[in-house]
Amino acid sequence: MKQRRAAAPYAKALFALAKERNQIELVGRELGDAAATFESDRNLRDFFARPWIPATAKRMAATQVAQRSGLSKLTSDFLALVAERGRADHFEAIVEKYQKLLDEDLGRVPAHVHTAVPLTDEERGMLSAKLGQALGGRQVALKEVVDRAMLGGFIVESGSVVVDGSLEGQLERMRRRLASG
Repeated sequence: MKQRRAAAPYAKALFALAKERNQIELVGRELGDAAATFESDRNLRDFFARPWIPATAKRMAATQVAQRSGLSKLTSDFLALVAERGRADHFEAIVEKYQKLLDEDLGRVPAHVHTAVPLTDEERGMLSAKLGQALGGRQVALKEVVDRAMLGGFIVESGSVVVDGSLEGQLERMRRRLASG
């Protein structure tokens, strides 16, 4: 909970700067890329987590990582600031808050779709369009999760809305109908 509270001011400040510079989507993409880099590199995470490493060394390392990743100056400077302030452990929460601000600003609704197999581009587009209609004509940003344990179909979660089109869900509904007579 503390991480989430500490993350909000960073995300809001970065969002305000990115909006001022007309770079909100670019920064959003770059933050996602940077988060994936940190997530995949345990040595990097460990380096930034060590309290005895000087703040200037952390800032230089973050700047080098950003430069190698080809990030914009704004995102690069932000990563350096977060590292220097010892907030690298908050980075994932900061990215999450930023993405939420971005979605709100662009009128997008995030939705998680769980499927047994990856969706095709056509299926993804149709599902996005149908969900957008059901959610009041808003644009839907799908985040796809392939769950090989599913028999078939899909489950979509967007806020408090859950659409269960999975084979398991259909079988469970059929079982309940048969059981109730």
